[in-house]
Amino acid sequence: MPTYLYETIPDEKGEQTRRFEMRQAMMDAPLKKDPETGQRVRRVITGGLEIPRGTSKPQPRDTGAGPGCGGACSCHP
Repeated sequence: MPTYLYETIPDEKGEQTRRFEMRQAMMDAPLKKDPETGQRVRRVITGGLEIPRGTSKPQPRDTGAGPGCGGACSCHP
């Protein structure tokens, strides 16, 4: 069974959140309340696993304008 990360949803501004892990079956619905406090919670999605493809070097990312810009926006002088 996977372990999911949850955090409480603050009821008041400035209130601290609490994070905890819960082991659940994949078929189980996400928790709605903290089992200890009863406070509302949300499931936290964390980073994934990158699977390398082949042995080629990573290509540099284009730092220019994004797709669809076509030079008609203010990002091109």
